[in-house]
Order: sequence, then structure tokens, then C-alpha cells
Amino acid sequence: MNIGIPKEIKDNEKRVGLTPSGVLELISKGSVVYIEKSAGLGSGFTDTDYVNAGAHLVSSSEEIFDKSTLIIKVKEPQPEEVDRLNSKHILFTFFHFAADEELTISCIASGATCIAYETVQNNDGSLPILVPMSEVAGRMSIQNGAKCLEGNMGGKGKLLGGVPGVKPANVTIVGGGIVGSNAATMAAGLGADVKILDVNMDRLRYLDDVMPNNVTTIYSNSHNIKSLLKETDLLVGAVLIVGEKAPNLVSKDMLKLMPKGSVIVDVAVDQGGCVETCKPTTHKKPTYIVDNILHYCVSNMPGAVPYTSTIALTNITLPYIKNISTLGLKQAMANDNRLLNGLNVYKGKITHEAVAKTFKLDYSDPSELIYIDT
Repeated sequence: MNIGIPKEIKDNEKRVGLTPSGVLELISKGSVVYIEKSAGLGSGFTDTDYVNAGAHLVSSSEEIFDKSTLIIKVKEPQPEEVDRLNSKHILFTFFHFAADEELTISCIASGATCIAYETVQNNDGSLPILVPMSEVAGRMSIQNGAKCLEGNMGGKGKLLGGVPGVKPANVTIVGGGIVGSNAATMAAGLGADVKILDVNMDRLRYLDDVMPNNVTTIYSNSHNIKSLLKETDLLVGAVLIVGEKAPNLVSKDMLKLMPKGSVIVDVAVDQGGCVETCKPTTHKKPTYIVDNILHYCVSNMPGAVPYTSTIALTNITLPYIKNISTLGLKQAMANDNRLLNGLNVYKGKITHEAVAKTFKLDYSDPSELIYIDT
């Protein structure tokens, strides 16, 4: 199978969909790999690294899409990339369709097959490809939130961990999954007073066992969130419902409860955000202020640490890519239900129920389509 790796063109996105070592493995299995010039530079991989691994270097994204069947990216396709998609393409990347109706409709119209990293799902409900990026984003939420609390950034001028004789900052984390637990670990390590909320009591019991003493677990409901907001210096939104738009758990009216100069980092921004006032920002202009509260809502947060993020991501995606390229799409999905769960759009049809529900579109069972279309 011909595999293409275009250079990411989303603002300040420096990750790449495949490392040179991944290229080498795919070529050893009989695939042909094309990579766009300079695609790996932001992650520390030179064109020479890819050529030495056996990839064909091409000068444009157009050529990548023209020569390749399987396209591997990191972030959702931008409008000019969607325009290059057609029915021969299988696109494997993050999509977050539920937060972007225009992207969803455009990908359906293209006729391409779209497999979303974020909905590749194990039988136990865990999300193997999303996990490493959630780990990075969770840790970065505290790193960036601590910076935003500084007075020169528009925050209240509070050091996250305090110093002897001065109280540490209060950090509230809504969501106790991978993002939330990593955020809590980082915040606790810096000495903050941390509260983490979730609706899953089993998860709260686990977190209560493994977290240090400066982390308190609290059941998530509107009353508890409102009570905590009154003393919150840094709020981290970390709620995920697979394939669906994130629920708004913090309304605009609730911002009035927060002290002036407090900071919100909404990691759920890719799925629409769990704070009502969340809107996607970029690494170039990461923050904005609503009602005296500083918002940091960068939609590709892990893109700021592309070396770490690229390696963490491709460690997980490569086995799926190998199976698709060696077995073909239908057989790879027949063999691996996790990959079938990742199928969101197939030849003009929505094949993920949550996405279809979000936009009131007809849903098609992916397993039936794969086996009928032989």
C-alpha cells in the first residue's frame, strides 16, 4: 500500500504522523512511503533521516495525496487538505468530528474513509491512541496554567506551589480520567492544593488511593463545582465522552464565582470544551479574558512539545498502520474491533453513532458496511 505523510499545516502544529523508524518498519513489510519535505523537522527528524529509512521525499501536499492511498496525519485535515480527499483515500488522524459540523459534512462529501485516533477503543472502553496525547495534555495543562497565573500573563500573580509562609494555589480539575489524573499528579508535585472531580466512584476511589495527600477527590455535580470555583485559582477542564461533544459543566454565569485573575485551561476544547466560554485558541495567541478570568484553550496543546508527543503517539499508531497497509482496510478491521470502533466516515456514510447523533445524521453500522462492500 502507498502511504503518505503530509506536513502538518494547522497553526503551530509541529508533530508528524510517522517517525523514520516507523517508515523503516512499513517498508520492510512491503509498503511504499511518501513524505512531504520538512514534515518531520519540528519533531527533530530531518528529510535525510526519512530518505535513509527508505521514504520517497516529495515537495508538496498535493503530491502526497495524489500518490497515496493511506494518509497518516496528526491533526484534523484543514480545508485545503479536505479538498484533496477522494474515495480512494483512507485518512488516519485525530478528527474530533463532534466539535466541527463543517469538517464532518466535508469529509462525508469527499467519499474518503476516515478513521479517528480518538475513537479507536478497547473492549473495556479505554482509548489506546488518545491516552499518550492525554497524558501530555494533562501535564501541560498545569505547566501552562501555572505560567498563566503569573501577573505578567494576566493572572492573579500567584505561584502554584506557594512558598513557606504563603499558601499554595488552589487547583480544581473537572474529570478524573487520563488528562485529569496527569494534571493532578503534576499540580500536586508542584505543591498546589488540588481537588479532582469525577462522577465515577470507582475512579475516585482509585485516585484517592494513589494520589498524594495534597489531592482531594470530590464527586462531580453542579453544587460541588460551584462551591469550589469560589476559591479556585486554576481550573482544568478534563471531561471526555467518546465521540461526543464535551458537556458544558461550567457556565458563563459560574465564572462570576471565580476570583479575578483566575485561570481556566480547558483541555476538552478539541471536543467543544466543558467550559461554556471556551473557544479554540492557538500557540501563537493562546489566551483571552472573559469576565476577568484568563482562558487558555489551545486545541493542539501537545503540539508545543512535538518531539515527546510525536514519539508517544507513533509508538501506539504504528501497529494499526502496519495492519491496514499489509492486510488491507477490511481485513484489518475484521481482525481488530478496536480499529473498527475508530471508523467514523466510510464512503459517504457516518459510521460512529455518537457523531451521527450530534448532528442528527443517519448512522450506518460500520461492521455491516465493511462486510457488504467486498
